[in-house]
Amino acid sequence: MSETPARAPWQTHVITLFPEMFPGPLGVSLVGNALAAGQWTLTTTDIRDFGLGRHRNFDDTPAGGGAGMVLRCDVLAAAVDAARASTPDLPAICLSPRGEPLTQALVRELSAGPGAMFIAGRFEGIDQRAIEARNLREISVGDYVLSGGELPAMTIIDACVRLLPGVLGAEASLSEESFEQGRLEYPHYTRPREWEGLTIPDILLSGDHARIAKWRRNQADALTSQRRPDLVGTNRKP
Repeated sequence: MSETPARAPWQTHVITLFPEMFPGPLGVSLVGNALAAGQWTLTTTDIRDFGLGRHRNFDDTPAGGGAGMVLRCDVLAAAVDAARASTPDLPAICLSPRGEPLTQALVRELSAGPGAMFIAGRFEGIDQRAIEARNLREISVGDYVLSGGELPAMTIIDACVRLLPGVLGAEASLSEESFEQGRLEYPHYTRPREWEGLTIPDILLSGDHARIAKWRRNQADALTSQRRPDLVGTNRKP
């Protein structure tokens, strides 16, 4: 009987002005354990290494005027090209508030692939020509603005790594999480049975697994309708 070949490590490559930020929180807990075990890899490229002139300039003022600075297309493209030389098969993602929204479906798509390359912008952004010429996929982690793309990159990496086989442990827990079935997750309870006048719902202590499952679905549906009506009817399983 032939054995299933082991999956190659899921690769990440982050192009950033601040490589010292990594692995940061990605180096602890389950994701950190998976990194130490070789289930995924992390490489960083410092944009400053490709800066121009004695001062290694990597940004300039916006064409047409305006506040802030913009990362130069020639400098960033050189960093992307160098990163691709070492990890050529990774999709290149530019973290941007104007990008397509990050969803659990997109996380599953990325996690199922060989890995991802992340371009972490700073300041006012990066020259549009670098995005177009290097075919960068723009992704947003939410409708807000951060100081740079490093934290969004960590968010996506964390979300993807925890889906890798063997990282989280219990596969069933993954299928019941928020967004996996088009609904938010139901409430959880544990000991003590009573705390500050609040008790665990009796049905969860009944031992009737069919009724418990139905209660959890109803709770998840109610929470989704109340808090995220935009999810109602999307990828919903009975």
